[in-house]
Amino acid sequence: MKRSLRLLVPLLLLAAACTSSPDGPDDGDGGDTVPPAPSGPHWQPRPGLTWQWQLKGKLDPAVDVQVYDIDAVDQDAAAVADLHRRGRKVICYVSTGAWENWRPDAKQFPKDVLGKGNGWDGERWLDIRRTDVLEPLIAKRFDLCRSKGFDAVEPDNMDGYNNDTGFPLKAADQLKYNELIARLAHDRGLAVGLKNDLDQIPQLLAHFDFAVNEQCAQYGECDKLTPFVKAGKAVFHVEYELPPAKFCAESRKLGLSSMEKKYDLLVWRLPC
Repeated sequence: MKRSLRLLVPLLLLAAACTSSPDGPDDGDGGDTVPPAPSGPHWQPRPGLTWQWQLKGKLDPAVDVQVYDIDAVDQDAAAVADLHRRGRKVICYVSTGAWENWRPDAKQFPKDVLGKGNGWDGERWLDIRRTDVLEPLIAKRFDLCRSKGFDAVEPDNMDGYNNDTGFPLKAADQLKYNELIARLAHDRGLAVGLKNDLDQIPQLLAHFDFAVNEQCAQYGECDKLTPFVKAGKAVFHVEYELPPAKFCAESRKLGLSSMEKKYDLLVWRLPC
């Protein structure tokens, strides 16, 4: 997240800890249970879908939207199944570019792959060049998403090369890593979204099924997302510091699925 909201949010707001779910195969902590094989082709989200993004607080499953984006660990298979019964598709939030000290598998990340803080309490950038270490760890996290019945993954912190991570990351390192993330998701029958990383959309469009973006309107960059829409792929977009009156007209014109959210990513939303 290049300027990202993560650098704008007071750490006090972000200090809420996550709790692990009891029903996954290992909740990312290194267990050996093998998740079921993919049952068929992965989901292909189309432009115009309505969505809810809730990563904190008690999940409210009654929001009238077509897609939910929720945390991989905090939410259990029963929550995903309930959303499916309500006719929703469900995206699994996973941080793939930053380490979070409260996650069940946090101790499995060697210290030498942990970089500088990314602006969130308890989080540090990862050395994405170390795919020998990170690939099996991320694969287990995606296995967890699959075992809980999610339709897709939202891999976060996908633009470390544009941030002060503590590592000399280059654009080529990010492209290689993001392509790996997409492959790991697709191998498990999961759709995968490109989170931010607008500058690399031309190279990554073919690898990702949708996009998730924060604050493109605030920074005048939403037109960079048009390749996704032209390719028939959804763009799930949020603004935090602009009211809908400031971005919805452009969002509708561009075909984005847009809403205003608070930084805490609780239930509240104000859609276009």
